[in-house]
Amino acid sequence: MYKYVILDFGKVLAFPTTGEWFITPLFYKLIDMNKVNKDDILLSISKHNDIISRPAKTLGEEYQMFYDLYEIIFKDINYEVNEDIIHSLAHNFTYEDDKYEFYDNIEEELKYLSKKYKLILLSDNWPCALPIMKNRGLDKYFEKMYISSIYNSKKEEGIFFDYPINDFNINDGEAIFVDDNESLLDVAITKCLDVRLMDRDNTVESKYIKINNLFEL
Repeated sequence: MYKYVILDFGKVLAFPTTGEWFITPLFYKLIDMNKVNKDDILLSISKHNDIISRPAKTLGEEYQMFYDLYEIIFKDINYEVNEDIIHSLAHNFTYEDDKYEFYDNIEEELKYLSKKYKLILLSDNWPCALPIMKNRGLDKYFEKMYISSIYNSKKEEGIFFDYPINDFNINDGEAIFVDDNESLLDVAITKCLDVRLMDRDNTVESKYIKINNLFEL
């Protein structure tokens, strides 16, 4: 019998406002995109996974991480910016909410689920996700929220799943994990969790049972 539903954040609860996780709305306002190639920006981000994979337990540590990331991106793409712009972008990502857009009816979905199950958030994310959830009033539906950079562990490593499993003494068959990434569902299964693939846009084929919203659970 299911007692818990463990939810991912990205593409399950919310999505990047611009379609790209690290290119925020403010980025488009401050940077002349006619002078840069977006693909070059994305390539630079992919090259510096070591920066965004650093542990960040506080908003201050997250801010420094994203300052370092944006600084090196502009060096990579040979785009001149002053320090104030880099500070603004790091501050925007860390302390402001406009980079994420929540799905329509997300609160209704969570309210519905929370009446039947205990909800847990397990997200490869940064400390900023916690105030964003609180500011939207969604934190109250969760028993606990686990953020990867705070625990210095990611879902792909497996051990990240052990935190909620051990904290809540979750037994085999008691929890469903929902994510939009098949490879992470593969990992969850090794932890004896049942899984569902979230496909909000109904655009992917999967070996797993798919859902388009949380009501379908």
